[in-house]
Amino acid sequence: MELAEDYTEMIADYLEEKGAVRVCEIAKEMGVSHVSVLKAIKKLTRDGLLMENHQSIALTQSGREMAAFSKRKHQTLTSFLLLLGVPDEIAAVDVEGIEHRISPETLTAIEDFVKKV
Repeated sequence: MELAEDYTEMIADYLEEKGAVRVCEIAKEMGVSHVSVLKAIKKLTRDGLLMENHQSIALTQSGREMAAFSKRKHQTLTSFLLLLGVPDEIAAVDVEGIEHRISPETLTAIEDFVKKV
């Protein structure tokens, strides 16, 4: 699940910014090999999160929903930790661990708290 969230969020960001994403860009961004990306793409395609052919990679509706939820978690948790006074670099690392394990109820409570502050 963590891998799928990370890949779909990153792919969504690239598609939004550049209109397309290539395997080499994914590999560089994720810090993994070209082969690892190809394996992940096959798995994400099999799981119904991506559509791919030799020319392009696109998110399915399920993939877009996962990417949006992952981005929401990331932004909310980052805002929360920064409000607590956690330095940027530490918050960035901590968010990567927390975002994949947070419950929807806790995320909503943190969103409500951040909105009030």
